Amino acid sequence: MAKKIRTGLDEVVVHFSELEDPRSEINRRHPLVSVVVIAIMAVLAGASGPTGIAQWARIKGDLLKTLLPLPNGVPRKDVFRRVLLALQPDAFQACFVNWLESLRAAAAEQTGIGQPVLAIDGKTLRRSHDQGRGLGALHSVSVWASEFGLSLGQVATAEKSNEITAIPELLRLVDIRGAIITIDAMGTQTAIAADIIDGKADYVLALKGNQETLHDAVIEYVTQQMRNDFRNIGARRHITQETGHGREETRHYVQMPVPKNLPGCDRWKGLLTIGVAMLSCLRDGKETFETRYYISSLAMQVKRFAHAVRSHWGIENTCHWSLDMTYREDESRIREKHLRENFAWLNRFTLSLIKQHPGKQSLIMKRRCCGWNDDFLVETLIGSKS
Repeated sequence: MAKKIRTGLDEVVVHFSELEDPRSEINRRHPLVSVVVIAIMAVLAGASGPTGIAQWARIKGDLLKTLLPLPNGVPRKDVFRRVLLALQPDAFQACFVNWLESLRAAAAEQTGIGQPVLAIDGKTLRRSHDQGRGLGALHSVSVWASEFGLSLGQVATAEKSNEITAIPELLRLVDIRGAIITIDAMGTQTAIAADIIDGKADYVLALKGNQETLHDAVIEYVTQQMRNDFRNIGARRHITQETGHGREETRHYVQMPVPKNLPGCDRWKGLLTIGVAMLSCLRDGKETFETRYYISSLAMQVKRFAHAVRSHWGIENTCHWSLDMTYREDESRIREKHLRENFAWLNRFTLSLIKQHPGKQSLIMKRRCCGWNDDFLVETLIGSKS
């Protein structure tokens, strides 16, 4: 088993070979790559901070000494804390690019999906603030490949309102070619739409009051066409019905070409269609309705539009929810700037690894198995079955 782990870890270690060590030379008793790889393994196994990483490493010390260069033994808590505090988050994240590309390629081959939906959304770590030092709660914007279960990139911002500036940076970090980018209304900006088209991807952008003129014009146009049941404008429809968790849901999607006289439509690069998603939910005898409006560069293909809209919520339902329930991320009290950003990325990346594991266990159980069983940990880390 140790030989297999060594072989697998060699493939992992190479991703961090170019990572610049931020420590002074007098403090380099433990190789940087060994510290980073142990941190990844420990977070997979359930660690939620430097103390947890160090405790797991101490318990697994005999094994780790046979797998990684540890000339001065297993690092202590202060080593993991100092390294994750000193590493620049963008440089740290950049080391995972090739690893993520290989995971993405394997997921695409397995699923047969050629045009994945990449959902962009923000998340706040509510307890990560430190008022005494003027440090607000960490808000980060990330890209989630919904069909693949992969977190492809993350950019931290000072607060939610800064998502508009973070999204273009995030788009530069991730290979978006051939994908469908979905963003909620905060990111519905002409410059962001242009960046997506220039990156050879398509977009589905939600509309709300922040684009008041366009939002009102789309609502007015859709309402007008609805009176005529969308006749004579080449609209397409798709209806889905689902029952579960004590409720019945009907989703009615309508996609239509953008009218040439729509106010401001020429400002949106690549804009081809308008989309509407109407949700009817019956629960405990009470029916609720919700309507959402979208602009999109997708050509007329309503099922593809509907899939993109539905897949966008995967970042909330399968990424953010899992980070809170499986990783208890919202309870984290890590309050050093780089440390909390780097740990947030470790959480997202290890969640991606866990979701690639083909086992039928829940995410929580898979993470427990990583802590209990070295073979399972290796399967999850390097993506191969024993």
